[in-house]
Amino acid sequence: MSSIWQEEIAAETRAGGRISDRFIVDKVRKAVLTQRLPPGTRLPEVALGDIFGVSRSVVRKALTRLAADYVVTQQPNQVARVRAPSIEETRETFAARRLVEGEVAALLAGRLDDEQLATVASLVEREAEAHACGDEPARIEHSLAIHHLLAERSPNRVLGAMLTDLILRTSIVIALYKRAGLASCYLAEDHPALLTHLRTGDGEAARRCIHDHLQALENLLDLSTRETRIDLMAILGQREGVTE
Repeated sequence: MSSIWQEEIAAETRAGGRISDRFIVDKVRKAVLTQRLPPGTRLPEVALGDIFGVSRSVVRKALTRLAADYVVTQQPNQVARVRAPSIEETRETFAARRLVEGEVAALLAGRLDDEQLATVASLVEREAEAHACGDEPARIEHSLAIHHLLAERSPNRVLGAMLTDLILRTSIVIALYKRAGLASCYLAEDHPALLTHLRTGDGEAARRCIHDHLQALENLLDLSTRETRIDLMAILGQREGVTE
């Protein structure tokens, strides 16, 4: 186990006395979203228990939560795995997200206050800086934060909840189908353009920007069947800033 994981687990233990299932959920979800834990990866209860120093009952609770959040799949008498969406589901997920996030962006245009716009601007800048430094996990994290902010601030709470779910699903899809040799799915002009439309209040331009952004991301994917084999301990033993 890496020193970073040891330090985080030690800190969690000091704070609450023991590692919780929520802590495990957050760690696994982050590893999936930053593409360090690819779809199809096996998540044995014993291995996770050893990594986090908890009982299998705590691990089972975490896996149940992750399954409810579409991060893992569980089948009776089988080891849980990180979800691996089909090509058909991938296309349907992107189509749904274009509709939902486009509407959320249109509703938010001109409605974010100065502090919220400053937060978006900071995230856009930090995403660009992370890309320039070759820090792909940080870039992904900042990009996700921009989209999650839209979901959290959505005037329509139902659409916001749907968007949160779709962001997670598409992130897993991107981790699975990103073209081999493609270092990044960074689209340099998209988020700055979105920020401009949110500032000026041009709802239709914000909607089009989201549509174009998500379509471009989908176009970068390699929607061919492939099998991922990876060692769980090797992934969880890496430093946070290292990608596959």
